[in-house]
Amino acid sequence: METVYQQHALRSANGIELIIALYDGAIRFLYRAIQCIEEHDEIGRRIAVKRVVDIITYLQARLRTDVGGKPATALADFYTAMFTMTLEASHVASRNQFTEVIGCLRNVRDAWLVVARDPEAQKLIPRDLRSESERYAGTTTNVGLPQPAPPPEEATASRWSA
Repeated sequence: METVYQQHALRSANGIELIIALYDGAIRFLYRAIQCIEEHDEIGRRIAVKRVVDIITYLQARLRTDVGGKPATALADFYTAMFTMTLEASHVASRNQFTEVIGCLRNVRDAWLVVARDPEAQKLIPRDLRSESERYAGTTTNVGLPQPAPPPEEATASRWSA
């Protein structure tokens, strides 16, 4: 069950932060699958794996190889490999294979985290992948008159602090 805090955090997240949240979800469900293996809970394992597969499929479906070029194609190949490895790990109920998928996903998730922290990369985020506040941050109320800059403490505050 999501808390109000989690719902607010997701609503105010930009595209990269949402991608990171999806990776976090996939990793969490992979750990759940491992737990189900240890508890001999086949149904629970299948439910967890279904969620992982759904997340990977969603991430792959959202790729735009026409815009992203080679990096997007590489990510598509990565998602295909993770999909296959997850299904194979589930089929043989292998804790080690699930752990390998977790490691791969965590590496790419960490790369997205680096991108999320890079101010230059933030400028490259397409408008439709920005949070609502970021989309309208550069707009003007009167033609030719820019909006005032936010106070320094707001500009550096993290949306993810507790």
